[in-house]
Amino acid sequence: MEDFSAKFVSQKISKTRWRPVPAAALQPPELFATGSWDNEFFDQERIVAASSTGSVTIFRHHQNNQTLSINQRWERAHYHVDPDTPFYGGASCTGVICNNPEIVTVGEDGRINLFRADHREAVRTIENADSSTLHAVTFLRTTEILTVNSIGQLKIWDFRQQRNEPSQIFSLTGDRIPLHCVDRHPNQQHIVATGGQDGMLSIWDVRQGSMPVSLLNAHEAEMWEVHFHPSNPDHLFTCSEDGSLWHWDTSTDVSEKPSFFHQGGRSTTLPSHAANQSVISAWLSNNPTKDRMEITNLVPNQTLSVNSLDVLGPCLVCGTDAEAIYVNRHLFA
Repeated sequence: MEDFSAKFVSQKISKTRWRPVPAAALQPPELFATGSWDNEFFDQERIVAASSTGSVTIFRHHQNNQTLSINQRWERAHYHVDPDTPFYGGASCTGVICNNPEIVTVGEDGRINLFRADHREAVRTIENADSSTLHAVTFLRTTEILTVNSIGQLKIWDFRQQRNEPSQIFSLTGDRIPLHCVDRHPNQQHIVATGGQDGMLSIWDVRQGSMPVSLLNAHEAEMWEVHFHPSNPDHLFTCSEDGSLWHWDTSTDVSEKPSFFHQGGRSTTLPSHAANQSVISAWLSNNPTKDRMEITNLVPNQTLSVNSLDVLGPCLVCGTDAEAIYVNRHLFA
């Protein structure tokens, strides 16, 4: 962990996100936010936070005095209805994604909300989108989103359609293992990565089939987040309950070496079926003669869960159950 700087904050960190930098900016990011549940930067001044009480809040960051103020709040974005009483019980908002001016949230109540920052009410709500808990959401395109749920399904929703049903459903074979996280390739929108309770990394091509094109043995416990690098998507990052944070690199031409994984070092042999992955769209080739991945465990000595990560430019930030925040500013050094 010699490339990391650490800050102990006396509380468990479950979400970390970099503040976006201007597109033409040459300097690396300097500011990130941490949360105790879920959050996403909306723009350079505002951050959206999702709560276990079911509320969704936009906070404004005041750079002059480094404070936050509430800009807007939707109190009961997610809730359970008690059929025996007139009361609404809060349901955890488990995922939020932003594409200014739109915000999409999902929750353990199986509800999907589409908000806009200038509207007091939801623009669109799909009340019974899923009978199971929705764990995460991301944009596929401007009008389409992807969700993952607790029974191993990946679903595409098209907001242009008035019916409250997914336009496509994908699922893992065998046991219905919960999926916890999802991310879309920033340049090739048909390529999607998910991670779940069994620690497997799944790569999907949403143009074809209903099952993942690759299942890669990864972590030894739940995978909490997966992120393609936003400007260099041959690089992908995953973090897990087992205390590891992996950097998957498909950009390097690596010769075959004995099959083992260095804790904290580099391995040129892929776990499981990953050895067949290559750089054709970097993630979809099954030609074993193509380039191999390099895999690095960035926090080899970590024993408690790495709950969240974010990458921007050469910088990575992650939060852990060890009550620490780690920052690496030299990912590609």
